[in-house]
Amino acid sequence: MRRCGFKSARAQRGLAMVELALTLPLLVLLMLTFAEFGRMLFQYNSLQQASRDAGRYVSGQALNSTLGTVQLSAALISQTKNVAVYGVPANPNGYPAVAPGLTTGNVTVTAVGTDHVQVSIAYTFIPVIGSSLPALYGSSVPLGLSLTSTVVMRAL
Repeated sequence: MRRCGFKSARAQRGLAMVELALTLPLLVLLMLTFAEFGRMLFQYNSLQQASRDAGRYVSGQALNSTLGTVQLSAALISQTKNVAVYGVPANPNGYPAVAPGLTTGNVTVTAVGTDHVQVSIAYTFIPVIGSSLPALYGSSVPLGLSLTSTVVMRAL
């Protein structure tokens, strides 16, 4: 009768190296995926905070107290967009944007009803590996994810 047990260490000498070669690419891909997901959540959180700051800024200045309604002038909208993108209402030169590639064109400021203002930021998140991934069938697969942060505040 033959004994069925573990093989000797000598018989399994290269097995660990083969297993590592097979699993290492998958583990690295999984690690990079988690890192990109974390970076996306960080940028989304930054966009939410920027829209809240801009909403707070515009809600404090948009109300016309004599009429009791919201009035958004072009200067106030421009200042609000600067607050959303750069964090300051005037002279944004030298300040970095909240997220890479974010401009004042991505921000919209509107009046909602007679006493509320809305600030919305639309941003496309681009992963580190690029904006598209070449596919096997010829056309590229886009990797950009649309992130939108909207806040509505009552004008004071």
